[in-house]
Amino acid sequence: MISQFFVLSQRGDNIVFRDYRGDVQKGSTEIFFRKVKFWKEDGEEEAPPVFNVDGVNYFHVKIVGLLFVATTRANVSPSLIMELLQRISRVTKDYLGILSEESLRRNFVLVYELLDEVIDFGYVQTTSTEVLKSYIFNEPIVVDAARVPALGPASLFMQGNKRMPGTAVTKSVVANEPGGRKREEIFVDIIEKISVTFSSSGYILTSEIDGTIQMKSYLTGNPEIKLALNEDVTIGRGGSSAYGYGSSVGSGAVILDDCNFHESVHLDNFDLDRTLSLVPSDGEFSVMNYRMTQEFKPPFRVTALIEEAGALKAEVIIKIRAEFPSSATANTILVQMPLPSYTSRVSFDVEPGAVGQLADFKEANKRLEWSLKKIVGGAEHTLRAKLTFSQETHGNLTKEAGPVSMNFTIPMYNASRLQVKYLQIAKKSKTYNPYRWVRYVTQANSYVARM
Repeated sequence: MISQFFVLSQRGDNIVFRDYRGDVQKGSTEIFFRKVKFWKEDGEEEAPPVFNVDGVNYFHVKIVGLLFVATTRANVSPSLIMELLQRISRVTKDYLGILSEESLRRNFVLVYELLDEVIDFGYVQTTSTEVLKSYIFNEPIVVDAARVPALGPASLFMQGNKRMPGTAVTKSVVANEPGGRKREEIFVDIIEKISVTFSSSGYILTSEIDGTIQMKSYLTGNPEIKLALNEDVTIGRGGSSAYGYGSSVGSGAVILDDCNFHESVHLDNFDLDRTLSLVPSDGEFSVMNYRMTQEFKPPFRVTALIEEAGALKAEVIIKIRAEFPSSATANTILVQMPLPSYTSRVSFDVEPGAVGQLADFKEANKRLEWSLKKIVGGAEHTLRAKLTFSQETHGNLTKEAGPVSMNFTIPMYNASRLQVKYLQIAKKSKTYNPYRWVRYVTQANSYVARM
């Protein structure tokens, strides 16, 4: 049970606001934003997703630069409210096509219509995109995707300056093509977030992949879909199948620790040929979530070194090598490294002819930041930084600096080697041939190199 729901911009502007119960004081949006912006408790830089102010519980998630917030005075499950906020953002994106400040402002009538159907007097009614279609009558006002900042899911499938064809996240589930034509296409996205920890010498200490197969369908009539994965996919460390044990594990097998499927997926033939059957619902949903901790080849090899270069000086060398094929390109790479608290000045030596690279020293929190616009597979880049200290070092520098962390996105590449072999759609006629898009993307979840 929630009392209020609202969406704020990064500046704190109130974009959407709905008061369901009237038991929370006015001005809650200002109280929330001021608390989040100037959060100083426990020495943390950011406010936690749940906190209490004067008896009011505030829950929030940040999605594509927008703050989705719910308030309540009741003692409710935090995970329930956080999931509700995520689902509201997802169903809003399904109907608007693009989730941004501009799309919310231009479609405020549709957004309020959705909120009134999703929540009644603070209680959730439904968050199903398909069910809501029967109650939503307003048409979305289309927002140009090219004007949307590269944030969140809309930016996952960027390749250089060009957007991958048929990006589903920029289309509404209820809007037709120009001329009133029905859109006949389906999107399957394999999105993997990888966590890797390297030792100081570059060896892998821990590695894990959290993956999901996302689907978004614009097919009329809800035809049955068959989605085939690699035949050598094995579930469980012991080589288990979906229901039992005893599957053989080949040397090149894709071994998943565990996985779960959407309720609409039928697994009748999964053990036999790794085929999933389902009738896709409207909107975007996860067909399958999986986790992999078996050995895999990380897309980047990262090494970092810090050495004293005098009484008040030291030198840092960070080297990153792209170990994926040259046909793929990583975008928006950011490398960060905490420096000793007594670091006063940093000078950088960037490779000659480097394009799209920027190195900076954030003096406020004593952190080195190195950003690269893109890295082609097989390339290697090195950053050298000369540190100047305000006092002499005491003890081992490696204990006061690092570790190095890295963020990146690689479209059309996945580290697990899980693939969609084919996507079959039940035909309604001989001429029925909808577009099929299968896309891959790898992101860094926690990519760390120890000093």
